[in-house]
Amino acid sequence: MSTMKAVQVPAPGAAFELVNREIPDPRENEVLLQIDACGICHGDAVAKEGHFPGVVYPRVPGHEVVGVIRKTGASAAGWKVGQRVGVGWRAGHCFQCSACRRGEFWACENALTTGLSTDGGYAEYMTARAEVLVAIPEVLSSVEAAPLLCGGSTSFGALRNSGAQGGDLVAIQGFGGLGHLALQYAVRLGFRTVVLTRSREKQELARKLGAHACIDTSSADPVKELRKMGGARVILCLAPDSRAIGELVGGLGRGGQVIIVTYASEPMQLPPALLMRGGQSIRGWVGGNMADTLSFSVLFKVVPMVEVFPLEQAAQAFEKMMSAKVHFRSVLKMHE
Repeated sequence: MSTMKAVQVPAPGAAFELVNREIPDPRENEVLLQIDACGICHGDAVAKEGHFPGVVYPRVPGHEVVGVIRKTGASAAGWKVGQRVGVGWRAGHCFQCSACRRGEFWACENALTTGLSTDGGYAEYMTARAEVLVAIPEVLSSVEAAPLLCGGSTSFGALRNSGAQGGDLVAIQGFGGLGHLALQYAVRLGFRTVVLTRSREKQELARKLGAHACIDTSSADPVKELRKMGGARVILCLAPDSRAIGELVGGLGRGGQVIIVTYASEPMQLPPALLMRGGQSIRGWVGGNMADTLSFSVLFKVVPMVEVFPLEQAAQAFEKMMSAKVHFRSVLKMHE
């Protein structure tokens, strides 16, 4: 077989289309993956709508990819045919810029992005550079592992690098695809965790997953409620609502920080003096260490809740994710 099925975006803003493509050959330092599963992430909308500069279309999106290595190119050291591996947001780094020379590959000035700079996982096969691969633990199915490679690693990385310590109050804003993972990580990291959501159903689930408290944002002022609890050390913002994020700054405690993980394009408005009340700050976070995330998830039994779709239903899976109607992550499964 020399061709494969793939779902591509033919042009910015265009509908997805299912096509047949030639199976690519891995180049130097690349491997060919036969894809098992690919998570659908809000970041895929960047490719769909053309919000990323320099994207060449048509483009196959998808950056939560789990597959089996079927072929290796020259110099793909450390990886063998038959290994099950994962690929996340980062598709490669240059090893030459000032960030790479310091080992800060996440900050590479010439970084490649899976599904944007390169074709991603809405397909039966894809190529990937050796330096971005991660081994998938045997105890995780491909469907379980896929959402952990971006949604999981981003929320886990943000929390682990937040400076919060055991017992600190951490608030999760937005209890969806990222939020249900962030809650599990926060509880297992020892934080006093509160979920902000207007959904009664989600409040019940949040408590089952270990939330110490829930704030119903449809009937209560989350800022006042967080202040009653002593103020949050961290407010992790996962819902793309710039106005709501800006308003939450008032719920921080001394030295607290709002960490924005979601892609919110609208400007935030807040008086700068508000941050001076207690040495507070706002920061953004993207990415994380996939290997650490997988290890922690296995050790502490963090498992995503997913709906599974065949590749042919990628458009439907994407729309359910964008409209927050999926429970809680959409995952494409390429074969039974």
